[in-house]
Amino acid sequence: MTQFQRASADSQPLRTPADYQAQLDEKCERLTRLFAGYPLPKLEVHASPAEYYRMRAEFRIWHEGDDLFHCMYAPATREIIRVDQFPTASRLINQLMPVLLEGLRPQPVLRRKLFQIDYLSTQSGQIVVSLLYHRKLEAEWQQAAEALQADLCAKGFDLQLIGRAHKQKICLGNDFVVEQLNVAGRQFTYKQVENSFTQPNAAINEQMLGWALDVTRGSEGDLLELYCGNGNFSIALAQNFRKVLATEIAKPSVDSAQYNIAANGVDNLIILRMSAEEFTMAMRGEREFNRLKGVDLSAYQCNTIFVDPPRAGLDDATVKLVQDYDNILYISCNPETLQANMQVLGETHEIARFALFDQFPWTHHMEAGVYLKRKAS
Repeated sequence: MTQFQRASADSQPLRTPADYQAQLDEKCERLTRLFAGYPLPKLEVHASPAEYYRMRAEFRIWHEGDDLFHCMYAPATREIIRVDQFPTASRLINQLMPVLLEGLRPQPVLRRKLFQIDYLSTQSGQIVVSLLYHRKLEAEWQQAAEALQADLCAKGFDLQLIGRAHKQKICLGNDFVVEQLNVAGRQFTYKQVENSFTQPNAAINEQMLGWALDVTRGSEGDLLELYCGNGNFSIALAQNFRKVLATEIAKPSVDSAQYNIAANGVDNLIILRMSAEEFTMAMRGEREFNRLKGVDLSAYQCNTIFVDPPRAGLDDATVKLVQDYDNILYISCNPETLQANMQVLGETHEIARFALFDQFPWTHHMEAGVYLKRKAS
């Protein structure tokens, strides 16, 4: 194959502020229409930067002789699209992409059977790059990779390289970055691990955290959070509650959350390594867990629950559990499953705050937030 569709900053159609506003307006209309069956407060709209907003990016690698370049596949046609620059990704990723390829091209040991490059960047200037291979990585690879990392750092990049192959992970330093987020006049520190979930749009993440802080300001009692990840929300929200109890099943995320609790000086937050479904069974007395030994659930007076579930939304048992709380803060990456959950939650609760977060500009995806209060009896 010798012909490629080229995706680069100078070949893409120009996108104007009016273009961005038009796609955001369409999302607002679609979200409002989806929840038309409920009394709604005014929709609070949180716009994203139109470019350089995504902190993570993954590219396949195409080889032509001794040359290689980043590429993507067109969803409909599977056509290979050469990517020289990617304005969706952060400026740091765009700055590094050509420099990294320059370092890889003269090194056959680094190029051979390299099929993907993953980037995880931060607003704080740190970046982790994972090189993925269809072959076992030997000592020769590590020596060449260490020299490449040293060269990139000498060029001003605060960078860590990782090599991945089948059942192999070679870290040339850390496998994480440390992000700094500014929320409501305060800076928060978050460890974010390579190959683990983190919020992709840092600017929108700051807005979501600020909104969550605002809607829970003046709360009484304690907070329960399900699906807490690396503590992204629970650490920021801890200042609004007496105590916070949070659950997360993924071990790397739990480890990051513990790091972040210490880094931010939070002393009223406990993270349990449990799934939402397991915690629901524990709360209902259906099953005992060794992981809850030493944790007195009765000591918590949780009037508020926060959920940020996967795209599938809340399972039926967890929806019923969530319904037991007076106040429900629900962030959703899939408003359709949020709307499905609202068919149950709407029986007992009403929407007090309603927000759209444009986490993924120029796509049909949108993030929604609702703050629900129990209806007066």
